Amino acid sequence: MGVGAECSFACMATLVFWSFIAICLLYLPDPSTLGPPVSENSTVTLLIWTQPFGRYHELSDCYTLYQIGGCMLTYDRRAYTQADAVIIHHREVATGIAELPHERRPRAQKWIWMNYESPTHTPRLWDFEGVFNLTMSYRTDSDIFLPYGQLIPRVRTAKGLQTRYAQPLQGPSRSDLLRSRLVAWVVSNWKESHARVTFYYQLRQYIQVDVFGRAGLPLPRDSGSGNIVRLVRQYLFYLALENSQHTDYITEKLWNAVLAGAVPVVLGPSRKNYERFLPPEAFIHVDDFPTVRGLARYLLMLRRNPFLLRRHLDWKGGLSLHQPTFWLEHYCTACRAVRRTRGRTSVVKRLTHWFHS
Repeated sequence: MGVGAECSFACMATLVFWSFIAICLLYLPDPSTLGPPVSENSTVTLLIWTQPFGRYHELSDCYTLYQIGGCMLTYDRRAYTQADAVIIHHREVATGIAELPHERRPRAQKWIWMNYESPTHTPRLWDFEGVFNLTMSYRTDSDIFLPYGQLIPRVRTAKGLQTRYAQPLQGPSRSDLLRSRLVAWVVSNWKESHARVTFYYQLRQYIQVDVFGRAGLPLPRDSGSGNIVRLVRQYLFYLALENSQHTDYITEKLWNAVLAGAVPVVLGPSRKNYERFLPPEAFIHVDDFPTVRGLARYLLMLRRNPFLLRRHLDWKGGLSLHQPTFWLEHYCTACRAVRRTRGRTSVVKRLTHWFHS
């Protein structure tokens, strides 16, 4: 491929990325259009039918936290007949931990299907054909789209949007380019059948990979995302390897690497799919190389050439990273969608086909 062609490809990829960012911003709350509820009639009630994975999360005011007004969240199932919408997390109803509401659905009430697992780990979808009215997931074509992470132009956050939660990204410092440790991988769900485990076995033949989690070195006591980011800040590269490969399934693994200033080496959907969320130079895709050995040699070359490494880290200027808070922000985002679609009720007829597509 000639230099001109490479430049054209890079420019086109960058244009596509920024277009996608603009589309994503449409889904974010706009302080100029959303205010506190002005009357009782403007408020919608969202009933949270199942607590994801059985973990209780205290409910707070959506407007105070996310500038999403007119929402009342509740766990109280006695509010079912008055609720404008019921949000149901797939895992609990699919595994039999919980059942769908038995009472007749009130007129105009919406049932929202919420799921943040990949299709590989989403059982019994076929049992819920024609049941729900809205979908909510990491998929960009969900009725309610909220990904694991998204980049926001800093000029927008400066106006107050998500300022409390969006974290400004910084370009690399000299010390970032000279980190002494090469590659880290944090993994909790280890299965020999996973493509990422096969990839790791191949990669470790050529370079040192420090593995943390059940199959490796112990994580810091508090293994939350903050501590993982601090751990990854010691490394030049981070293996952001998904447990399965599906459209838009790009989890916090990628965004932790971005926040830590390490270059993510990704295994998930296609490069083209990643470029909907990130500039093309912001990550290294395992498919960029015909062999794992070629990838390993490239990482070692970047380690010896900070000038070339900088190309993978210089893109961050003017951007902030927003990682939604599980699960309160999801409830508030769903509530906003219910307000915007009041009076319109349709049915998701081909849930399985759509989610596996």
